[in-house]
This record gives sequence, structure tokens and C-alpha cells, in this order.
Amino acid sequence: MTTTNAPAPVMHTKQHFEILDGLRGIAALAVVIFHFMEWVFTDPSKNFIGHGFLAVDFFFCLSGFVIGYAYDNRIGKMGILQFFKLRIIRLHPLVIAGSVLGLLAFLFDPFGGHPELYTTGKIVLTFICSVLMIPLPVVADRGFNLFSFNAPSWSLFWEYVANIVYGFVLYRIGRVYLVVLTLISAVAICLVAYRAGNLLGGWSGPTFWDGSARISYSFLAGLLIYRSNWIIKNKLGFIGLSILLFLAFIMPSSGWNWITEPSVVLVYFPLLIALGAGATLTNGFHKICVFAGKISYPLYMTHYAALWMFGNYLTNYKPGNMQLTFIIISGVILLIGFAYLVMVLFDIPVRKYLTRNKKLTTKFM
Repeated sequence: MTTTNAPAPVMHTKQHFEILDGLRGIAALAVVIFHFMEWVFTDPSKNFIGHGFLAVDFFFCLSGFVIGYAYDNRIGKMGILQFFKLRIIRLHPLVIAGSVLGLLAFLFDPFGGHPELYTTGKIVLTFICSVLMIPLPVVADRGFNLFSFNAPSWSLFWEYVANIVYGFVLYRIGRVYLVVLTLISAVAICLVAYRAGNLLGGWSGPTFWDGSARISYSFLAGLLIYRSNWIIKNKLGFIGLSILLFLAFIMPSSGWNWITEPSVVLVYFPLLIALGAGATLTNGFHKICVFAGKISYPLYMTHYAALWMFGNYLTNYKPGNMQLTFIIISGVILLIGFAYLVMVLFDIPVRKYLTRNKKLTTKFM
């Protein structure tokens, strides 16, 4: 099985899709707000951004598009090993940073937590597994997350799996086989939603395999959009598409989640990717989109340590609505600033160092 379709004409220029970068930043921001608000409103129907978790599915779909765009015509020349090196250098420094921050929050949370209930050996093992991306849902104080010291790493685990499958299989197959796999994955998404009543799973031990369905469909759909050149020219711009994306996250929660959530993932997000790739960016939003794209991954991978401390503070001190509003708004702003510092002081320098020492050529970056 080989890829027979020629590179899409629109892709020959290798333009950068700044609006998609901006939308990635909007999705990361939605995740942070959602994580704050799910502590405040345990009932999803009362949470104004109760579907913020669907941002992960948007990430997956965007990832499939970007990986296809960046590597379909290059991986054969660079080789699989080089591809894996590039992906590890791109993704793993922040996996480590998030694990370290999570460990510190677990050990030194000023608002609660019970690290004394866990042996040193268990804490060390949990940290090592977090750094090495080995799921280990054993810490009750962290809700039995797959990665107790950095909960969002669950999606990175599946991102790694998708990259491995792409490197060995997906880049070789033609569009017909890709369509078949995408349709099979669509059925899996629907089955997961019907069984669970929603698509919230994938982050914990009991819902582990739900994550495989979520990454499978969305990643394949993004890859299919690229290879099929489903680029929709439009004038919605960054603001228009950001509003459309955010509408998915503030969609009301109901007993019909098992229908509405798969509908968003199966149809709406791929449509937004196609629209985002074909939209025209005005000069006034260029810097905003570039910054949003750069900060999205650091923000996603570094914010959750603070969320556990926020949750313990909320549980133990029960602040009033005005105080809570101030804390959340301030917290989001501070987390963006902190993510920027991590990006500038750690992530970018480490990636440059690893790239230089691995003698990786920049033409593949």
C-alpha cells in the first residue's frame, strides 16, 4: 500500500497556516478555563464551558493535518528514526517540565494534599512513569489519572502513539485505505459516546481505551483533510473562526451528549480545520495568531499543577463568588505568563540544544 495521490497544489508553497495556530491557542485557553470551572461546577450542565474538554479532539484533528502537511513528502527521505527524533525533541521537553511541576505541586501544595500517605518508592515510580510517558493510574489524590503528576499528558500519550503509527504505517497508505480507517474510527467514536454517554474519557485507567478512539478518528480525519486538499477558501478570518470554535466548547450539556459530542468531533472540527486552512489572515492578527500558536502547547502542559492547588484551596476555604472570579481570571493570566517563561527559558533552549547535538538539519523542522 503506497500513497498514490499527488501533493495538493495549495501545499506546494509550504505556507504557514497562522489562523490554525491561533485556533490552537484558543483551544488551549479553553482547556485551562474548563479545568478551573470543572472544580467550581461539578455538574457539567451548570458549567458555561462544560464542553471545553473537546478541545483535545480539536488538537488531535489539527495534529493529523499538520503532521501530514509537514512530513508526508519528507519522511521517506529523512527516515523513520529521524522523524521520531524530531517529534521527541518537539514534544518531550514539556512532558518533563509538566511532570516536574506536578511533582512539586504534589509535595508542596500549601492548600492541602496528602503526600505523606504515599511511600517514597511509589512517588518516585509515578514520577518516572510520568517522564517516560508510561500510564500509571495509582494515585488516589490525583483522581487516578493516567499520569498523576500531569493529567494532560494522557493526550500526549495518544499523540505519541499516533506519531508511531504514522511513522510505520499511515504515511505509506493511499487515500482509499485512509478513508476506510477513518470511517471505522468514526464508528468507534459513536460506540464510545453511546456507552459512556459522552466523550469525556481517556484520561483515567477505567476510560483508557476511550482515548484510543478519540485520537484515532480525529488524527485520521486531519490527515485526510490534508491529503484530500479539503481547503475551503473563506473570509471568516481569525475572529470569526475563533467564535465558531468557542461555540463548540460552550455548547450546553444535556442528556443528548452522546449525540451532540460525536457530531462536533466527527463533522464540526474537521470543517473548522478546512475553513482555518483556507481563511485569510489580516495583518492586524498575525502576531496574535503566531503567539497563540507558540504558547498553546506550553500552556497546555504546564497549567495543571496549579489546578490541583486551586482545587484544594476551593475545597478547604470555599471562597465567595467575587473572590473566586478574581482568582480564576488572575490564574488564567498568570498561567499564560508562566507558560511563556517556561517556553522561553526552558522549552526553546532545550529543543535547540538537542537539535544541535543530534545534528538534525533544519530543513526538516
